[in-house]
Parts: sequence; C-alpha cells; structure tokens
Amino acid sequence: MNLKSALIGGLALALVLAPACKKPPAKKKGPTGRVFFVAPKDGAKVKSPLKVVMGVEGMKVKPAGTMESGTGHHHIIINGKGLPQGTVVPADANNLHFGKGQTETELKLKPGKHTLTLQFADGKHASYGPALSKSITVTVE
Repeated sequence: MNLKSALIGGLALALVLAPACKKPPAKKKGPTGRVFFVAPKDGAKVKSPLKVVMGVEGMKVKPAGTMESGTGHHHIIINGKGLPQGTVVPADANNLHFGKGQTETELKLKPGKHTLTLQFADGKHASYGPALSKSITVTVE
C-alpha cells in the first residue's frame, strides 16, 4: 500500500466514523416536582360533596396566564387519565380548572367509584405531563 492509498483509506474511515463520535443532542429537561392529593386519600370512601386538597412540590402555584418557569396551576380530571406534556387541558364538566391558583375545592360526585387525576399545567393550561400528574380512586357512598 502506498502513502496515497493509506491517506485515502484513513480519510474514508474518518468520514464513516465521524457521525458516531458526535455527542447526541441534549434531551430537553422536563419539569421537576410532584403533585399529590392531600385529601382525600387513595381508596377513601367519601360522601358528596367531598373536600379535595391539592398539593405540589418543586413548582409554584400561580394563576392562569402567568408564564414563569417553574409555575402553573392545578386541574382535576374526573374519571380520566393524566395528559401528555404540552396537551392543553380541556375545559368541561370532567376537566376542572383552578386557574385562580386554588389549592382546595369541593366536588359533587354521584355515588360509585371514581378516578380523580390531579394534573399540573402551565399558565396556558398546557399539561406538564405524567411527571406532574397523580391519580387516586375514591368511592362515593
């Protein structure tokens, strides 16, 4: 092998291996923290109307419209699951918004088993995703 062939071979090998040596793009860091129901407890038997107390750690509760990093407000999804990150929480009878920054409410539910999902979202009601969502089950007597 002559010098010219060796240089061409080395250059070709470098071109093939170069993409593998690149650092992968940094993953976008999602929100940190957690949401939880202070009351009622998961599995509780309750009477309607039931008092619901919402909690959050690692984020600050601010009214809807506030677009500051690390802030948002609560939503309760009745008989539904948490939403993917970025999905706007619908506004209807089963998707309750607490856009004034409330952390407590009373819910009127029919007798039976219900799933309550607490979903934290930003000032535009865009979900922070599963990391800031928590579901519990209650039975209304």
